[in-house]
Order: sequence, then structure tokens, then C-alpha cells
Amino acid sequence: QPVLGELTASQVTPESVQLEWSVPEGTFDSFTLQYRDAQGQPQVVPVDGDARTVTVPGLSPLRRYKFNLYGLWGGKHLGPISTDAITGEGFVDVSVSPVDEEEHPSQPHLGELTASNVTPESVQLEWSVPEGTFDSFTLQYRDAQGQPQVVPVDGDARTVTVPGLSPSRRYNFYLYGILGQKRLGPISLDTITGDNSDVHALHCMLSIAAPAPPKEQPPLQPHLGDLTAPHITPESVQLEWSVPEGTFDSFTLQYKDAQGQPQVVPVDGDARTVTVP
Repeated sequence: QPVLGELTASQVTPESVQLEWSVPEGTFDSFTLQYRDAQGQPQVVPVDGDARTVTVPGLSPLRRYKFNLYGLWGGKHLGPISTDAITGEGFVDVSVSPVDEEEHPSQPHLGELTASNVTPESVQLEWSVPEGTFDSFTLQYRDAQGQPQVVPVDGDARTVTVPGLSPSRRYNFYLYGILGQKRLGPISLDTITGDNSDVHALHCMLSIAAPAPPKEQPPLQPHLGDLTAPHITPESVQLEWSVPEGTFDSFTLQYKDAQGQPQVVPVDGDARTVTVP
């Protein structure tokens, strides 16, 4: 049976806390981090079993937070281990207090934010960093109900897909670069999600426009294998599938959310796994 070690706050900013923990013995299937936000609402963050650190964004400055980490093993919750952290006062203006040249010899710069793939319910964003490197990024936007959403992104990433959007709606996205305890940016982008009818029209166009194969050389028709859920957390499901024969142009995953609304997730044709958050 695995054992949880100590939970510590390794990096604290006015709007985020980076937590680290150890597992002295054994391995866990996954972890669950629990805390209450500034409004006192409980929040749950699923974490992969091989992770030993997680960054919690979207916090309020000068506020005490208590974090509880549970380990999931064989369907059981072990723990929790806990720690308290107080967020800082606020980000210092980079123009007033520049980044330490010894710690960050080349201050990074954010380039352009673009939408590389837009569907009725998701937007894939891409950006560039012409100079330097960031520790991490933070993407901010408001959902269809006007509630602010914060998406943490790794520092070596240059793309992120935002799921769970509403069709035919304008969204404003803001991307910040995090360097030490400072936030640079934002770069922003406005985009409008597609109409659900576009998806049906695409299926029709593909079926009509597909040319008839030559009779003497029939193409190899692809086949879908098994669909499995190898990794399940309280708030997400990771799906995997196989293609025993042939290749597909792309995949489309469909499901209904907790409110009974249909959701559509586009997936690349060379992918064999997708996580539904």
C-alpha cells in the first residue's frame, strides 16, 4: 500500500500556489487536490499518479488557503496530507521592478496568440515566444455564463485546446506568461465558435465528395477497435482506442454533459487517446 509523504508550497504568487509532495513508498493511480476558493466554494483538482507537483491558479491575493491532497489507489482514497499557504500582495509591474538579470538573463517576450482550430464547442489556441522562456502560462476567459475561467499551461507548451464552449458565441482569451513571481502580458484574441450545423454539413460534404475508388484496386477500409477508459478521475476521463486496420482522417467524440447537453470533441486522425475534462 502506497504512503503519502509531506505536502509543501514551493512557490507562492499573488494568484497561484505551486504545491509539491512526496510518495516515500509505493505508487498511486492518481491524486485529488481539494481546497476552497475565495468565495468559500469547494474546488477539486485531479492530478496524474506520476506527478509530484501541481500549480493552482486563479487565487486571490493576501488570502490564506488550506490544501488537502488525497492519493487514489485501487478505488480507495488515502490521506489527506495538508498544508496552508498565504498568497502575496499582487504582481509587481515589470517596468518598475525588472526581473533579476542573474536569475533570468534574457527576459522572455510573448508573441502572437492565434486560433488554429475552431469548432462549435472548442478552440485550439497557439502562441509564440520569440525570446527567452517562461516558467508557465495562464489562459483566462469567461464562459457562456460569464464566469471567469483560468487554465494553467506548462512553460514549454505553445498550444492549448479549450473545451466545453458554447456554439456561435464570442470569446475573449487572454494569455499571460509567468516568470518567477511576475506575470507578463497579456496577449489576447477574440474568436467566435462555430455553429453545430457546420459539423453536420462537414459530414455530408465528406460523404458526397468522396470519389468512387477504382474497382480493380479497392482501398483498405479502416476499422475501429475497442474503446476503453484507462484513467478516470472525479472530473475527467481518459479514453483510448485502437484502429486494427487502415487509417482515419479524423475522429469525433460525442457525449452528453451533466446538464444533458450534447458535446462534440474533434480528434486528430493519428491520435489514439483523448482526455475529456
